[in-house]
Amino acid sequence: MSITKNTVADRIAAYLHHEITMTQLVEWSESVLMDGELDQEDAATIADVIARLGVADVRAFGLTWEDCETLLGKLGFAPRVDVVSA
Repeated sequence: MSITKNTVADRIAAYLHHEITMTQLVEWSESVLMDGELDQEDAATIADVIARLGVADVRAFGLTWEDCETLLGKLGFAPRVDVVSA
């Protein structure tokens, strides 16, 4: 299966929605960089974003909301926040 911009955006969204953990996001990123087949049309952008996600668990890098917003922007997406009652 080819990894597309949508695939990566979906993973970031899953992390932001607390559907996957930081560890799972990092492990997925590392796996994709090692073995994944990146969509050739956007391979450079996808690889750049995935590489950044792969170091998110390192204290010096981390992964802030702004980082996610920037990474999604590189992929052609924008996050949206909905505030609802708890």
